[in-house]
Amino acid sequence: MTKKVRGRFAPSPTGEMHLGNAWTALLAWLYVRSNGGTMVLRIEDLDPDRSRPEYITGLMADMRWLGLDWDEGPDVGGAYTPYCQDRRRDLYQAALERLAAERLVYPCYCTRAELAASAPHIGDNIYRYAGTCRNRTDAPADRRPALRLAVPEGTIHYEDLIYGHYAQEVSRAVGDFVVRRSDGVHAYQLAVVVDDGLMNINNVVRGADLLDSTPRQLLLYRLLGLTPPTFAHVPLLCGQDGHRLSKRQRDLSLAALRRNGVKAEDITGLLAWKAGLIDRRCPVAAADLINIFALEKLPITPIIVENNCFLAE
Repeated sequence: MTKKVRGRFAPSPTGEMHLGNAWTALLAWLYVRSNGGTMVLRIEDLDPDRSRPEYITGLMADMRWLGLDWDEGPDVGGAYTPYCQDRRRDLYQAALERLAAERLVYPCYCTRAELAASAPHIGDNIYRYAGTCRNRTDAPADRRPALRLAVPEGTIHYEDLIYGHYAQEVSRAVGDFVVRRSDGVHAYQLAVVVDDGLMNINNVVRGADLLDSTPRQLLLYRLLGLTPPTFAHVPLLCGQDGHRLSKRQRDLSLAALRRNGVKAEDITGLLAWKAGLIDRRCPVAAADLINIFALEKLPITPIIVENNCFLAE
């Protein structure tokens, strides 16, 4: 018997929702709605220094303005409440304690500067860890440790619904990775696995920038005894400079576009055209895309959005 699709959109409230967020939200929503599934909105507000409550309110308003609804979430509740990570820290701690009981985590006292000097740089503030502290016996009194997962050897394989087969030997690609930061905040890799696993999310549609994070998460699913979802990593929406759209590009925030008179149907129409769902750019409501949505129509290369894409709207 085929399980009912449970999908989610899980934004971080660290700025105004922008066109790149809308792209991922729309595709995740269309996948769930086209399969008659349950749509979950979860707020990834783990980082207390960057997350702000007004951004949570704003992104929910923006999603509703776009025509994207949800069946479970922070404002409507559901069987797996709470739907904000800030209120789920005890669940992450329980998972961490399970890993610790099996001696799968260890304290790391390396500073960011030490990591930058000693390890290859593989991404935004991400370094392949050399295992410096794995067998360390001293504990510097002036440093608070992060906790790292002792990654076993072996290759993780998975089938992405868009990009196909993907394989990574996590121990060689990133090494032992952080599951709790030195300031006590649980790492994204741990939190997202615990949340998706305990919420019974069985399909995740998200950006292709997370393709290489997925093997780390699949490893955690296995170690924690949780069932992983299927993954569909969608191509990134990029500006004319080739870099992915971010919250720093405030003129492409939904709030700014809205203030400038751009309609929700103009945005969903542009995104649907870029996704290959319609053959020409035109205004279209999100609900009108449900019956024509198919992952197979999506391109696999990054999608360029012109800086003045709504200038003539």
